[in-house]
Amino acid sequence: MLRYKIVPVTPFEQNCSILWCDTTRKAAVVDPGGDVERIVAAVAELGVTVERILITHGHIDHAGATAVLAHQLQVPVEGPEKGDAFWIDGLPQQSKMFGFPQVEAFTPDRWLVEGDQVRIGEESLDVIHCPGHTPGHVVFFSPAARLAAVGDVLFAGSIGRTDFPRGDHKALIQSIRQKLWPLGRDVAFIPGHGPMSTFGDEREGNPYVGDHA
Repeated sequence: MLRYKIVPVTPFEQNCSILWCDTTRKAAVVDPGGDVERIVAAVAELGVTVERILITHGHIDHAGATAVLAHQLQVPVEGPEKGDAFWIDGLPQQSKMFGFPQVEAFTPDRWLVEGDQVRIGEESLDVIHCPGHTPGHVVFFSPAARLAAVGDVLFAGSIGRTDFPRGDHKALIQSIRQKLWPLGRDVAFIPGHGPMSTFGDEREGNPYVGDHA
């Protein structure tokens, strides 16, 4: 069974998450934006072994500590989709812009595309390309656990910003309605910020992208 723990990091309280296979105790860290010591401490407390880092998109609060953590744990980085390469290349500039400590750019060991899968122990996550917040944003979905890590695509009661470079509001709405909603109302999701919710609850009440919006 796939399990998870949310570890808030950075001044933006970004939801870094640790996903792990309960059978093998193998894990992945999703979106290590910063606070490496906090992430490593959570991994140790859980008693799991990280085998990869997964990135939903290239914004600094989601990807800022990737290079350091990958080097420290000696694990590969997978994601996002290559449309976010310019964001990742610009991580040092993002750190200055948002007042973060200086961070390193990196090149993922594997760029992801729609239809790819990533493994965590015996568990498998589907990769869904959901552009709009950024052009290369991906979502990680476990059909078995009915769980999705959606980054900054969707939030409880809100949706991702599209006013950053190469953001696209129309594309974001299409990503949510055409790619996330069909996965099922019962799917719980870990957003990039704030509390968890379900696709069903957001279809009922989200003022931006709900069925009655």
